[in-house]
Amino acid sequence: MQMAGWQTGQMLTRRGPAVAALLLAVSLAACGEDKQPAAKVPLPVATETAALVHIDNVVSLTGEVRARVESDLSFRIAGRIATRLVDVGATVAAGQVLATLETTEQATEVASRKAGVQSAEATLRQATSAFERQQELMKSGFTTQSSFDDASQALTAAQSALKTAQANLSTAEQQLDYTSLRADSAGTITSRNAEVGQVVEAAQAVFTLAHEGARDAVFEIDESLLTDELKDATLSLTLLSDPSIHASAKVREVAPMIDPTTGTIRVKLAIENPPPQMGLGTSVVGVGRFRSREVVSFPWQAFFSEGDSPAVWVVAPDRTVSLRRVVIDTYRSGKFGLRSGVAPGETVVIAGAQLLHPGQVIDPRSADGKSP
Repeated sequence: MQMAGWQTGQMLTRRGPAVAALLLAVSLAACGEDKQPAAKVPLPVATETAALVHIDNVVSLTGEVRARVESDLSFRIAGRIATRLVDVGATVAAGQVLATLETTEQATEVASRKAGVQSAEATLRQATSAFERQQELMKSGFTTQSSFDDASQALTAAQSALKTAQANLSTAEQQLDYTSLRADSAGTITSRNAEVGQVVEAAQAVFTLAHEGARDAVFEIDESLLTDELKDATLSLTLLSDPSIHASAKVREVAPMIDPTTGTIRVKLAIENPPPQMGLGTSVVGVGRFRSREVVSFPWQAFFSEGDSPAVWVVAPDRTVSLRRVVIDTYRSGKFGLRSGVAPGETVVIAGAQLLHPGQVIDPRSADGKSP
């Protein structure tokens, strides 16, 4: 028994390093398993397969009737407004006085210049009389050439002084006239920007005048609606408050730049034979019907962006997603149509796009949350 125990101890002693190595390997393997990355869990998102849809290309716009020509009216000199004779909505005639400035300074200057003219006229009369007398004496030989020349020079100086005085008076009278603001055309006052007692600078707009004559329908539209068809088309206009009142209009002017505040483009349509009911400031609806076409359409929730460009998340066959830039064709109620970027048959994420990143694996679901 003692021999057997000794042999067993010897065997354990010999195998100790091997057992320890085996235990260490098992421990390291277990640690390695703990550090392995967890399997990616597909993100459930709603998707939709792209398909061509037929749309009736009808453009409906809401705008306002304005005068073809509008002008801002302002005083030519600075001063304090003394009277305001018209208000917004007033119909005025060409040359009609709309407002005046205080005239104390200008009236005083005119009076002073008139006195200067009267003095110059009196001096000229005296110089003329003296020159005529010298002429008679010169004929009779009872004066010298020097005296005659002096009289002639005095007459010339008096004539020049009168012309200067008259020019100064004309300038003063013009400045006095500038204290009255007159309409430069017949039309309607559409805005007022100053009040009695207010000090205004020269060229500061006081009124806006809509000139009589041609009328435009003015619209603020999205850039995507500004197609060549729209530019060349004739639109039907109806009065917003009474659709039975209608007229035709064609695009006359397109603003060269997008309004940075609204993100829209101003388009002016020339109204052909506008009815009396389409007065200045009335709201109108413009409708244009163009060739129908087929586009790929998605709900607005699918809309994303890459930099400054619109984009959508496209699902690959291996269920990974990538962000792809697209070109918008049209915006419709709850949907947008694509001109290019997604082909029929491709799958696009329509809900949950804000949670995605390129290369992410997704679990595609239908719009009602069910797996396909």
